[in-house]
Formats: sequence, structure tokens, C-alpha cells
Amino acid sequence: MRVIAGKARRLNLKTPQGYDTRPTTDKIKETLFNILGPYLADADFLDLFSGSGAIGIEALSRGAKYAAFVENDRAALECIKSNLKYTKLDSVAEVYSLGALEAIKALEINGKVFDIVFMDPPYNSGLERDILFVLQNSNIIYCDTIVVVEASKQTSFDFLKDTNFRLLKKKEYKSNQHVFLEMCTNKQR
Repeated sequence: MRVIAGKARRLNLKTPQGYDTRPTTDKIKETLFNILGPYLADADFLDLFSGSGAIGIEALSRGAKYAAFVENDRAALECIKSNLKYTKLDSVAEVYSLGALEAIKALEINGKVFDIVFMDPPYNSGLERDILFVLQNSNIIYCDTIVVVEASKQTSFDFLKDTNFRLLKKKEYKSNQHVFLEMCTNKQR
């Protein structure tokens, strides 16, 4: 796995051993960042369920000013820290060794607010639903924060009708999908 574009372009990244993380392929990552590209300049980026940190690192490489990485697996945390140091992006990043819901509370306490939130929870776990219900009432996002959920292709987002999020775009791949969301309330920056 490698950084595709930006200041850390072509640098190879470490990935945790085993099957607990699913590294995003270069093709899918390229599609994701082609969509997010116009919003990355000087953005604060939150990478929930970070795995190796590849998505947040790609965001930093492409112009995000800051990224927070949230992961609770020890091996994955070591990969994130190592990858940030290797890419020389560690000075504009923070790593949280917490579960996603705990991290949202910690980020609220720290006064962090994000322009883009990316989450890649374990497939078919239902965690995306739980997190979106918490995020909609959280002060870590703006009304125009883009929230991207990576999920299995079979994951239903019918529950969105019960949230304050609206679907901006849905991109389907062979076995997974990216769902792009934004708040549909009048919460202002």
C-alpha cells in the first residue's frame, strides 16, 4: 500500500498483519479522493477506524491541514504512528487510542471540529448507524461537514431517514460502497 498523490506521493505504508483491517485498494482510494479533492485544502480530517492510517495520511498528503486518527487495535496503532513518522506528517496529526464512540466524546472535550469525517467500521457490524446517531448531535462537525462511510455493498442506509443527515452521493464498487453524507439542519459554523 502506498500514498497515491501529494507531498508524500509514492511512499509505501505499513499495514497491520492479519485480517482485522481491510486496506483500501489504490483504485478505490483514488476514486474517493477524486470526489473529496475540492474539499481537502486546509481541511481538518477525522479518520475513524483508521487501520494503517492510509486514508488520513492520503488526506494530509493532498492538502488537509490536520488529521485525527482513531483506532483501538494495538498493532494498527503502531502502524499509524510509524506511517506518520515515515511520511513526515506526524506534526499535523494526532492519534487517539480509543474506540470510535469514546473518541468522539474526547474530541468534543478537546474542542476539535472537522470538515471531513471518514469512517470504515468493521463491515456488517451496524457501527456506522450508531456513530451517525451520535455525530448528528455532536459539536465535532459543522452543518456542511462531509461524512464518508465505507461499508459492505449489502449495508443498508435506510436508517438515514431517522437522522439529520442527507445523502450527497453513493459510490458502489465490487464488494463495498462509499456513502457521502452532510447534515441537513441549520447548524452553522
